[in-house]
Amino acid sequence: MRRDGSSSSRNSREESVVVDCKRHKSSCGYCKSSGRTSTSHGLWAHSVTVYDYQDLLDRGWRRSGSFLYKPEMERTCCPAYTIRLKAGDFVHSKEQLRVSRRLQSLNMPRFLDGTLDIKKPVELIEEPNTSKDACNHADNEVLSLSTKDSLSNNSEKKNEAEQITDDLSDQIDNVVRICMKSGEFPSDIQLPKASVKKVLQAKRKLLVEGSENLLYSTNIAFQIAATIRRGQSCDNNQLRLSRHPAEENELTPKVIAEKLESSLSQLAETSGLLIRACNGHINFYSASKQSSSDGSVQVQTVSKEPAAGSPSKRCCFKKSSEQPLAKKGRLEIRLKRSSFDPEEFALYKKYQIKVHDDAPDHVSEISYRRFLVDTPLVFVPPTNDGSVPPCGFGSFHQQYVIDGRLVAVGVIDILPRCLSSKYLFWDPDFAFLSLGKYSALQEIGWVTENQNYCPSLQYYYLGYYIHSCSKMRYKAAYHPSELLCPLRYQWIPFDIARPLLDKKRYAVLSDFAILQNGESSPPDVSDNVKEVQHDDGIHQDSNDSFMGEDEEMIDHESESSDDESDPESSGLTSVDIEDGDISNILIGLKGSHFRYKDLQPALGPSERIYLESQLHRYMRVVGAALSERVVYSLG
Repeated sequence: MRRDGSSSSRNSREESVVVDCKRHKSSCGYCKSSGRTSTSHGLWAHSVTVYDYQDLLDRGWRRSGSFLYKPEMERTCCPAYTIRLKAGDFVHSKEQLRVSRRLQSLNMPRFLDGTLDIKKPVELIEEPNTSKDACNHADNEVLSLSTKDSLSNNSEKKNEAEQITDDLSDQIDNVVRICMKSGEFPSDIQLPKASVKKVLQAKRKLLVEGSENLLYSTNIAFQIAATIRRGQSCDNNQLRLSRHPAEENELTPKVIAEKLESSLSQLAETSGLLIRACNGHINFYSASKQSSSDGSVQVQTVSKEPAAGSPSKRCCFKKSSEQPLAKKGRLEIRLKRSSFDPEEFALYKKYQIKVHDDAPDHVSEISYRRFLVDTPLVFVPPTNDGSVPPCGFGSFHQQYVIDGRLVAVGVIDILPRCLSSKYLFWDPDFAFLSLGKYSALQEIGWVTENQNYCPSLQYYYLGYYIHSCSKMRYKAAYHPSELLCPLRYQWIPFDIARPLLDKKRYAVLSDFAILQNGESSPPDVSDNVKEVQHDDGIHQDSNDSFMGEDEEMIDHESESSDDESDPESSGLTSVDIEDGDISNILIGLKGSHFRYKDLQPALGPSERIYLESQLHRYMRVVGAALSERVVYSLG
């Protein structure tokens, strides 16, 4: 029986066609286990409508290129919970506001705390491999952003001082990370972030016959030394530093400050500041007697490209009394359909090698295309009826360009109810801008702005939240967020879910919500989906470089497993599969579509037993509704 249209709203649209890759077991990129402890179910998608993919996201699926995968939460070593945020309810943290101000300090146009200027003319970006149809005008957008000049002079001076101390703090943090990476500082301890403070005029000391004025100072070396000492004492008094170059020299505040001063030399060369280590403190001085009375300096964007590995050259500090105001840099955000771009690939390769230490020969164009360019999503062009945003629905690359230079690319899917963030890669020379956090803030703002065109767009999906991996916990900083219950597929506020995850890596999050609503006990859930308790003592780490890295962890060479000897195959309940009737699953065979009940009489006994076991598993992971809509291809 050939399939007829499932609904009038989709008669003219493409359909979803998948091939079942079954269970996959692979090594884990999160806990770095030696064995194949990461377990997921995979589907290879020939095509997927944005409507079906939205529903798959809401059942815990994600995509890597055209490969769809869903962690088997009760079995995998690092359970991954889908996390989302209602964009209209988003509340900025102090750190997120700081990231927003940081780009202002570089004389960049402000756009996070305002709105995207969608009224500006749209610059078209022609793509050579895109068909020329009536919808091409919506394939790309360039969002030009402008600054609102509404602050008083006093407020500007105050903000300028805050921006300078923020940027100096970021430069020190970058140096600390480099020292950790090189082994000069221990890498198995989470070190504190720097906080540079402005020195009050009454406390400044004139040095070298009055030629220097102390402007800023930080005691970060004392904090790092104390953190390292605590780490040593927690390790049964065994010296953690024994494997570092400073093996015979205790990392005292004085030693640490001198190391940081040496590493900050490039900043001193390109600025009007002198940097000195003094008894464990790091001090920043003005090198001129003509420094202004309030010690103000001006932050500029340096147009000359810095040497590799020298992000500090991006930020230059000049005395306002000697340097005229710099011309404001131009930040453009370009939204384009997913396609291969040599400039993007060059940036991706640089990012993977410098940030993730990938070997150059492992970062190939083929793997890049498969991971971030290929997409099974069927593009939906814009409409004028309020159901589709001006850019359409589908897969996109969002480019961040500063003065004509590509500095970051966000890979996103725009769907009927959300913007789903897939991956972000950025120029390591611009690490001090925290582009991971910045792009997330921009994407949240994009959702809010485009609700005017498409009211169904409400949410920002951040990928997977992995409580057992400290580097993935930063996603909960986007507040208030929700986690998807892996059993009942209900959205649970993070603040409610967290206590459960503190006790167990795998938890049925909706259990707690049910108890909160007054039920004496949760509905019976098969022990097959329970997991023994694990202690999770990992501290939170807000490293934004991991934004969107969930998909990179998938090992495409992992083994498939049809092993049915586990509890899942022998103990399925009505809770585990919401509808055991597989008769209406849509089957694709030799170009025709059938319901399984119509195909079943043509199968032999052994064929029927094997196929039905696969269909039961398939229905469990995609749900009854999707199984009747998505074509399960048998070839």
